[in-house]
Amino acid sequence: MKPGKGSTVVAAALAGVLALSACGGGEAKDNGPANLRMTVWSANEAHLKLFNEIADEYRKTHPDVAEIKFDPIPFENYSTTLTTQIAGGNAPDLAWVLESSAPDFVASGALLPLDDTLKKADGYQYDDLSPATLKLWQNDGKLYGYPFSTSPFGVFVNTDLLKKAGQKTPAELIAAGQWTWDNALAAAAAVNGKAGKAGLVIRDFDYKGWDNLSTFWTGWGARAWSEDGKSCGFASPEMVDAMTTLHKAIFTTKALPGPGTTADFFAGDAAMTITQISRASLLKDDGFAWDLVPLPAGPKGPYSVFGQGGIGVMKKSPHADVAADFLAFLTNPTNSAKLAQFFPPPRQSQLTAETLAKANPKLKPEQLQKVVIDGITNGVVKPNHAGQAELSQQVRAGLDPLWQPDADVKAVLDGVCAKIQPLLAK
Repeated sequence: MKPGKGSTVVAAALAGVLALSACGGGEAKDNGPANLRMTVWSANEAHLKLFNEIADEYRKTHPDVAEIKFDPIPFENYSTTLTTQIAGGNAPDLAWVLESSAPDFVASGALLPLDDTLKKADGYQYDDLSPATLKLWQNDGKLYGYPFSTSPFGVFVNTDLLKKAGQKTPAELIAAGQWTWDNALAAAAAVNGKAGKAGLVIRDFDYKGWDNLSTFWTGWGARAWSEDGKSCGFASPEMVDAMTTLHKAIFTTKALPGPGTTADFFAGDAAMTITQISRASLLKDDGFAWDLVPLPAGPKGPYSVFGQGGIGVMKKSPHADVAADFLAFLTNPTNSAKLAQFFPPPRQSQLTAETLAKANPKLKPEQLQKVVIDGITNGVVKPNHAGQAELSQQVRAGLDPLWQPDADVKAVLDGVCAKIQPLLAK
């Protein structure tokens, strides 16, 4: 399973963005009707329907905007494709940016500062934005990305499959103070053995998206790198313990599907999946019985991990000012409340279980409180680092030997640190 060239392209493209930005200058302004394009990593029909409804509402009062197009790019190749577009002179006007790419995009000079536009927008209530959600998107006191989604990971549960395998549900384990990774993996293994279905799926990992494993190893107190970003954490005893547990769950107890095996939780093919509330729209009203619960406690106790997506405006867009104005409309209090059904907002007034429940009819206030509200309050963001494109390539290559039944976990993780420590030390 060899890593592709995508991460190299990302690193090279971002380096090009930095160089171009340092030279100054921008695209010629286009005085004609604006055709805006915004890249997104979701092709979910419900998500796109809502985006288009908000865009249509904006265009009713902005005849100078001829079109607002949302351009879905597959998640796995999102940053690769986006930065290739930028380097190739085909940059979108607005773009979702993953938390892993935030340090590079924010520091690159490729994005337009948003503070003035948002603060001046009618009824925007800029001070309602939680300062904690803005940190990743700020540089030198300016805001370069709006954190449209600060979304903790939780566990969606197919309670029908667990009961079929004779297992207690997570809700029952939580009530007994026993919702731990040991018990979760044991239940997942039982489902595979007794019901013939996958036990647990870590969404978007698929033995490629290694940073999603932070939803697992954080329970052991492990980190990809130190808080200051200068020291590798993959060889730490905590990480070795966590990854040994994961390796056993994959290859010995079969609690997780192995490499090359896919299982769609939302189609009923797995008992549990780690993901975010935006996926709740995939649950069918006439499907299986389900629940949403926090991540199981690890050896270090309860914990939470969240992903964060930002929206930025490309400084070199010929319609950068118009794009920024649309972003202000897209994220104003009214539309932020609409988007909250999929993407937990940064607005403090909207981060309550009751408010989120109104936008998320499939989810109960208690589920939203324990997974989303408490998760944002107590969680840590997924791994992110300047130059993460190159780091990610090396981590993925370094972890590749781990996905074999006879892997030496400690030796593999030592090898990961050997690969990335020189990059971290730069």
